[in-house]
Amino acid sequence: MAGEAAKTWLRQRLEHGFQTGFQHAYDALRVDPSAFLMQLRAGYGVPVSTFQGVYSVELSLLDHVGHDIVRAGMKVAAVEGAGMGLGGMFTLIPDLSILAAITMRTLQKLSLTYGFEYNTDQEIAELWIAAASAAGVDLGRELLEKQVVNRFVPKVIQRVAVKASSEVVEKWSGRMIPVASSVIGATLNYYFIRSWGDRAQNHFRRRHLGLRESQMSHIALQGSATLIS
Repeated sequence: MAGEAAKTWLRQRLEHGFQTGFQHAYDALRVDPSAFLMQLRAGYGVPVSTFQGVYSVELSLLDHVGHDIVRAGMKVAAVEGAGMGLGGMFTLIPDLSILAAITMRTLQKLSLTYGFEYNTDQEIAELWIAAASAAGVDLGRELLEKQVVNRFVPKVIQRVAVKASSEVVEKWSGRMIPVASSVIGATLNYYFIRSWGDRAQNHFRRRHLGLRESQMSHIALQGSATLIS
């Protein structure tokens, strides 16, 4: 019983840490789309002037950028986990808050890479649907509220935080060992971002392909109509 009580306490603490990090990333640490567009052009050689232009870019190039973004997030998370891990369980909650923020910024960059901005309520809702997909959360009835972002987003953050805390509660128990906690923190953070980043990239890639095929069909229909006329 004592062991279960300890796990419940730890899971609640983890959930709070993730919720804090996701909310902070949503409120104050959003990736600036215009700055990221410049990075796509200058850093990756993606020939676009707007995010709509990515639908004309070779998909393999976008996939390369996406993989690079995930790898960069993994490295940042590993360094952060190693540093915070030195404190063992005492720095666990701050560590997870930062990890959640790194995860959210990685998802935002992946979203922009595949042409999905988050300027409107609908786009913001779609971003959090992607976050839920990365976490393996089935939103179910919550999707009915996605038009009301102020209600939808907090519910998704809570569901994602619950899933994340359940996923890592066993693994992070190794942080109780001070000598090994730095290595454990770096390793767990590294693979956490890899797992969530890969799932999020697959989500955005599928959406991108769907829209790309829809646009190509529309252009083909327009061409056919022009020839007929």
